[in-house]
Amino acid sequence: MPVNISSPPIPEWPDRGLDIEALRGSGWRPSPFDQFVVKIHSRCNLACDYCYMYELADQSWRNQPKTMSPDVVKVTAKRIADHARRHDLDSVTIGLHGGEPLMAGPDRIASAAQEFRSAMDPGVRLKLGLQTNGALLSERMLNVLLDHDIGVGVSVDGDRVANDRHRRNSRGDSSYDDVVRGLQLLTTSRYQHLFDGLLTVIDLRNDPVGTYESLAAFSPPGIDFLLPHATWAAPPPGRATSGAGADTSDTSYGNWLNTAFDHWYGLGKSRIGVRLFRSAIRQLLGRQGASEQLGTGTLSFLVIETNGAIEQVDSLKGAFEGAAWTGLHVLRDELDAAFAHPGVVARQIGIQALSETCQDCRLRDACGGGHYSHRYRSGSGFLNPSVYCGDLMTFLDHVAARMRADLATIGKA
Repeated sequence: MPVNISSPPIPEWPDRGLDIEALRGSGWRPSPFDQFVVKIHSRCNLACDYCYMYELADQSWRNQPKTMSPDVVKVTAKRIADHARRHDLDSVTIGLHGGEPLMAGPDRIASAAQEFRSAMDPGVRLKLGLQTNGALLSERMLNVLLDHDIGVGVSVDGDRVANDRHRRNSRGDSSYDDVVRGLQLLTTSRYQHLFDGLLTVIDLRNDPVGTYESLAAFSPPGIDFLLPHATWAAPPPGRATSGAGADTSDTSYGNWLNTAFDHWYGLGKSRIGVRLFRSAIRQLLGRQGASEQLGTGTLSFLVIETNGAIEQVDSLKGAFEGAAWTGLHVLRDELDAAFAHPGVVARQIGIQALSETCQDCRLRDACGGGHYSHRYRSGSGFLNPSVYCGDLMTFLDHVAARMRADLATIGKA
């Protein structure tokens, strides 16, 4: 069947008047993309009620083919390899995603891995990974991932009660036992080295310490706590609202993070790395972190949908219909064409793209305005503080205070 490369109408981008040519004249140049999220399957075996792909503003998944065709995989591999060659990249990361990528099946996953590796120049290190809910992990699947050296990140929200608040299948049944079985297989000696870590979406009803400990029990190489995707138009779960939208005085999520951080920090050398916590420490020290939730970094990744459309980060789907669209397609366009999209430019020019409130904030360099998607407000686009602004300030101030107390203790020793 021929692949449809026509693009849906591109909504007017809230580009805050970005003058791309003026930026280039001032010496700014775009940074190449070295991370790619490739949607090899666009449906899921779970029905998580907070999912940005299926449950929030953008419902374009309904028009996506269920799986990425071999032709689109082949051209996607070539486009990525060409981009790496053009920009002299020494490493590239490709994450197989969905939906649930394991629904593509072991044969399609093996074929895609072969295409990506064979297309890449010998001097480029290619890291392949996938993000899964873990319920479909089996020995057959893990053997394919092992054969092709594909890392595995698993999404799980804590213990059974915590996980099943949101992560159920379409019948409303628990996913927990299936996920645990998958994790138990993944953490056996044969496959353990493929384990990339756990992603957990915060729910204020879940105990922060208990959540960390239930995840640590799987001995992951890393953990990341994610704030639920939300905007000023669609405030975070459990957040009080006023006529103007979310109640900015409510710092419940910041308090949750503080409790989890204190427990984690107190574990010392026995603690498992938590990306958000480590990034907060690094950025408070003036270094670069690795968490998109603290938005100071330069955008370095693109998404390729199952139909071959080139898109921005897919979390934008929580903002408005078409927020991630670029109008580009791998069968027609080079990846460099995305450099001209105002949404990509906004993510690459750093603090210049922040609102005046964020520009003047004492935590600007540590916070960076928070997650880009969480800044959206109808009428002003992304030129706003994060809807989690109060939470991020509460959290970062708390982390800074713990660090100062440590330094003071060391100074007295």
